[in-house]
Amino acid sequence: MEKTDNMCVLIMAGGIGTRFWPKSTEEKPKQFISLLEERTMIQITVDRIKKILPIEKIFISTGKRYINLVKEQLPDLPDNNIIVEPIGRNTAPCILLSTLYIKEIYGDCNIAVLPSDHLIQNVEVFLETLKIANNFVTQTHKSIVTIGITPDRPETGYGYIKFNKEDKNKVVKVDRFVEKPNFEKAKEYLDSKEYLWNAGMFIFNAEYMLNELESNYKNTNKLFKNLPSIKAENYHEKLNEIYPKSDSISIDYAVMERSKNIYVIPSDFGWDDIGTWKSLERYIEKDQKNNICKGHIEMSNTTDCTIYAQDKKIILVDVEDLFVIDSDDAIVVCKKDSINKVKDFRTEK
Repeated sequence: MEKTDNMCVLIMAGGIGTRFWPKSTEEKPKQFISLLEERTMIQITVDRIKKILPIEKIFISTGKRYINLVKEQLPDLPDNNIIVEPIGRNTAPCILLSTLYIKEIYGDCNIAVLPSDHLIQNVEVFLETLKIANNFVTQTHKSIVTIGITPDRPETGYGYIKFNKEDKNKVVKVDRFVEKPNFEKAKEYLDSKEYLWNAGMFIFNAEYMLNELESNYKNTNKLFKNLPSIKAENYHEKLNEIYPKSDSISIDYAVMERSKNIYVIPSDFGWDDIGTWKSLERYIEKDQKNNICKGHIEMSNTTDCTIYAQDKKIILVDVEDLFVIDSDDAIVVCKKDSINKVKDFRTEK
């Protein structure tokens, strides 16, 4: 039976949420807002993990400006479980910092890294997958296990993982990671059944990850050797000095694409990264005229529209194929195919 006694979870919550503007802003990005349910994305993510781990073993990495949001939305999370990045520097320095931090508290544990804002529909299957990955890492020690999602469409918005489809084990060796493809290439990947979506979730032994970072991320790793204990009075002062000097690269490039011991679990538990306004339409119930309505909305002769009302009543008459989004900062009205252009109007820096 797979156990999680030796596992901690790191939830990455530092993103600034540009793709869901104007609902998501730099002051309150996607992970801290409600999109599909009443609870926010980060609350749903933590609720999911609390089914197998105590809150003391769940850590949140985020930026300084979001500390109060984390505390407000996760009131039972210990303050010491918030790992603060002085500035955003991509995922490799974040994971190096967080692994050092968690290892100082829990020793040579396993760490599962998860995004804060993804949809998972079958929670039980997901948690069982995490347990399988943790058990594999415990047994092998020198391995990193990522979770790959069996694709159901030729998606161009995700990276892919190539694996040996003939290997029927639960955990299989990764052949290679592949960048986001064009539509034709994505269709080839789907038809071949040799590729999985890269969901950005992985599990590793803390000591092994630090060794891999030392080998593959040398300059930044050397910098972090100067960090004192997290209990030291000058810890944050030293971190603020060191962190901006770190190399800003992803953990995929720093470790995952270079390490020799990367494995994947082919999975299907109703996953989506909910990366765009249009992706929400896959999961929200529509009316008889294919409209999605959130808030106080009145319509006449309206079809194929998605409307998010916040404080105002929104009235639509004789229109079709629109997004209408009301927020504190702006009201957006656009053709559905143009929704990705909306972020160009953001004024935040």
